[in-house]
Amino acid sequence: MASFLLLGFGVASPAAAADHSVSFEIFSPNGTISRAMVPASALPRAARSPNVTATVRTIQQTGSSADRFDLVFLGDGYTSSEQSRYGNQAATRWNQLTQHEPFKSLKNQFNVWEVDVVSRQSGSDNDPTQGIRKDTALNGGYYCDGLDRLICVDDGLARQYAALAPAADHVLVLVNSTTYGGSGGTYTVSAGGNELSGDIVTHELGHSIGGLADEYGGACTFSGGEPGGPNSSKLTESQMRQRNAKWAAYLGRSTPDGGVIGTYEGSSYCDRGVYRPSSNSIMRSLGQEFNLIGIAAVTAGVNARVH
Repeated sequence: MASFLLLGFGVASPAAAADHSVSFEIFSPNGTISRAMVPASALPRAARSPNVTATVRTIQQTGSSADRFDLVFLGDGYTSSEQSRYGNQAATRWNQLTQHEPFKSLKNQFNVWEVDVVSRQSGSDNDPTQGIRKDTALNGGYYCDGLDRLICVDDGLARQYAALAPAADHVLVLVNSTTYGGSGGTYTVSAGGNELSGDIVTHELGHSIGGLADEYGGACTFSGGEPGGPNSSKLTESQMRQRNAKWAAYLGRSTPDGGVIGTYEGSSYCDRGVYRPSSNSIMRSLGQEFNLIGIAAVTAGVNARVH
């Protein structure tokens, strides 16, 4: 099977698991992104919800949680003797994120917490080969629904552990592996020991904080109404200027991801009939930067949380 990574949006409840599918983004190693549907029944669910305990540590605290955006790290597959590895990888992942604007400029508007989740066994299901099973705190595993780089964890258990932190505006789960992979949706999951997996976090926070749309397309003509995301539109450049709509104020400006802001066809999962602001931002391909519209949207999202 080819190596790829999926990032999902929206998770069905356990009661509805047999009836629903979950939309996942597929990230290939070269950074391109597409989508797939995965049955919710393929996602791990604990038979019961145990009472959980864990030590909570501070990676960064710059103010009261009432006045900051709180990120919470959880670990899966790290034993008691591997907690220092997990802590180092959480700090590294936070450092990776803050190399990108606007997180670099907004760094001091975040509190960052590390919940030391202890697993009985080290690693993750189906890693490094399919069929291996590990007893881990969040039931994490590769090959979710047979897709090799899709890592699923138990959302209910993750929610319980995240609640131990002072506050949690977004939760980042690190899995104890060097194998490229991850997922997203209710929580963002990435392989803690794989540097390339850090771009998953940046892309996912574009969705969760900035409300950004995906800027990649597919073999279709867009037929819906005007997209809700600030970085996707049915309007051409001339229409945008005439109506002073969407990113009209940014047209023609240089953008950190390269080139200038315009209307580039292909966005919101279709190649035709819908436009994105720049040629290739991180909302289109991993390994890129946010465009100006993405930077503005994420900045506004953080500022809305920080009073």
